[in-house]
Amino acid sequence: MTITDVARLAGVSPGTASKALNGRGGISADTADRVRQAAERLGYQPNALARGLLTGRSFTVGLITTDSFGRFSIPVMQGAEDALGPGLISVFLCDSRDDRIREQHYLRTLLERRVDGIIVTGRRQDPREPIGRDLPVPVVYAMTHSTDPADLSLIPDDEEGGALAVRHLLSTGRSSIGHVTGPRRFKAALLRARGAEKALAAAGLELAGGEPLFGEWTEEWGRQATDALLRSAPGLDAIFCGNDQIARGVADAVREAGLRVPEDVALVGFDNWEVIAASSRPPLTTVDMNLRELGRAAGEKLLAAIEGHPSAGLHLLPCSLVLRESSRPRQPSAAPPAVVPAQSAPPGQGQPAPSGQGRPVPSGQARAGG
Repeated sequence: MTITDVARLAGVSPGTASKALNGRGGISADTADRVRQAAERLGYQPNALARGLLTGRSFTVGLITTDSFGRFSIPVMQGAEDALGPGLISVFLCDSRDDRIREQHYLRTLLERRVDGIIVTGRRQDPREPIGRDLPVPVVYAMTHSTDPADLSLIPDDEEGGALAVRHLLSTGRSSIGHVTGPRRFKAALLRARGAEKALAAAGLELAGGEPLFGEWTEEWGRQATDALLRSAPGLDAIFCGNDQIARGVADAVREAGLRVPEDVALVGFDNWEVIAASSRPPLTTVDMNLRELGRAAGEKLLAAIEGHPSAGLHLLPCSLVLRESSRPRQPSAAPPAVVPAQSAPPGQGQPAPSGQGRPVPSGQARAGG
């Protein structure tokens, strides 16, 4: 089968069919779909070498990550593949293991393979030195932030994510809200705490205990911090946690103190790590960084740069809230707890999703009221 056969079946010219399969040119979505369906029906496979010689491209992209566990880089890669796949572009994943020498080795290797572009990602949003300067291909940073303002960096809006969590807790009737988070040296921890404090200040409140509790990204730290919060803020009725691991430790400590989640103390985490959030007791309401969507945006921006339309600067992408049982509004009939004063939930609050099933809140709706 040839491109001419595909074009004949799709009812377009061979040139239009070629552009549609290569993801180039001003082809309408309907036309592109019709061409791809015709190619699939005929079993047409474009010759990669011929495409490269014709276009001067390899139709490959490199993705270099510092996230050895894949917790953050895999969703980013999946989103990038979603964006690049329609153009028949393959993605090479390279794990630098947070080693600058290994990272430079992979950069040289990818350039030798004549990739069309590179996505750099990691497990933290802190600023980092550019992977290289005056490179022959475009580079997009996703879930990490280049210090060069001429580079394009896409990261989640952590500050707004923190505000989103606290606004949600306020909307359920909680008013004494503590914050337990990770190390102060992490920019994400600082931004999430800032967002939480701003949301409370807008409601005329401050954090229970007076300040965020910075520690480690671990369940053990969540348990230790909860003990301290319950001593310093006896009226505590909610805790916003900097990640889901901390939140699970907090839930354990709350139960060990003889209190109930969410009846006495509501919880919200951060990351929407399904393996933790959905299996927590009760399932955990959490902020989702929408990493797959972030990866898709990175792929789209990289593709635009490859085609001669680069972007620059730092772009913040919205987070969303996934509702589960840990932040369920109080029922008016709930008995007063032994330690924490009960408050009735405001009228009109929705019921939680079934156990273990998250219910994402659209970003516009979540921003309006949590």
